[in-house]
Amino acid sequence: MNKVEVGFFSFTEITDPHEHRAYNEWHQLDHMPEQLPLRGVAFGQRWVATPACTRARLAADGGLSTTHYVTLYLMTQPVEETLDEFLALGQRLRSLGRFHEHRRSHLSGPLQVLEANAAPSALISGEAVPYRPHRGVFVIVEAPDGAGDDARERWLHREWTPSVLDVEGVAGVWSFATSPRLNRLVWEPGNRRIAVVYLEDDPMSVTGALAPLVEARWRDGTVQPQYAGPLETITPWQWDWFD
Repeated sequence: MNKVEVGFFSFTEITDPHEHRAYNEWHQLDHMPEQLPLRGVAFGQRWVATPACTRARLAADGGLSTTHYVTLYLMTQPVEETLDEFLALGQRLRSLGRFHEHRRSHLSGPLQVLEANAAPSALISGEAVPYRPHRGVFVIVEAPDGAGDDARERWLHREWTPSVLDVEGVAGVWSFATSPRLNRLVWEPGNRRIAVVYLEDDPMSVTGALAPLVEARWRDGTVQPQYAGPLETITPWQWDWFD
C-alpha cells in the first residue's frame, strides 16, 4: 500500500529574470527544508524547465506557458491536518519575511494519488519511484472535458502506462487527479489530471520517444492538454540555467 495519498503541486514563474539564483537559494536552502518536518509531508521535490526544456514542450497553455519550476510535495495521513499545517507554516514564514516575492504560481494545490508504477527495468516498487535518484521528469497536465470517462481511465491504466514504462530511460509514472475533498479556498487547482514520468536518462533524450505516447492521450478530445514537457532535476548550488 502506498502511504502517500496526496501530491501538492506548484507550477511557478519567476517574474524578475534576475531573481532565479535568489529564488533557488531561498527555496532549496530555506523554504523546502521547513516543510519536510511536518508530520504528513513524506518528501519534497522540485524541477527546472531550462530553456532547452521549454523549447521541447509539447503543450503549454495560458499561464502555465511561463512555468520555470515545478514543485511536488508528497503527503500522507493525516491529510486534512497536514494541509492545514502546510498552509499555516507558509503564512508564518511569510510573516517573518522568509518568502520570495518575485514569483507567481499559475497552478497550485493538492491532488490525490491515483496510481504509482515503476518500469520493470527499475527493479523497485512503484511506491518507491520518487525516492530513487532521477535526472528529471516529464510532466503532463490535462483538463478533463466534463465528467470522467471510465473507458479512457481503463486505457490509461492498461495500455498507456505500460507503454510509457517500456520506454528506455523511464523509471516510473505517478498519476494524480483533483478531488473535492481536498479543496481549500486559498488553492484553486481546478479540475485537472497530472502525470509525472520519472526519468533516469537525460530528459531531452527521452522526450522524443515519449512524444507520440503523450500526444495519443489527446486524440479522443476528452481532455484539453495544458502542459506537457520535460524538466531537469535540480542540483544544489548549480543554478545558472538562466544566467
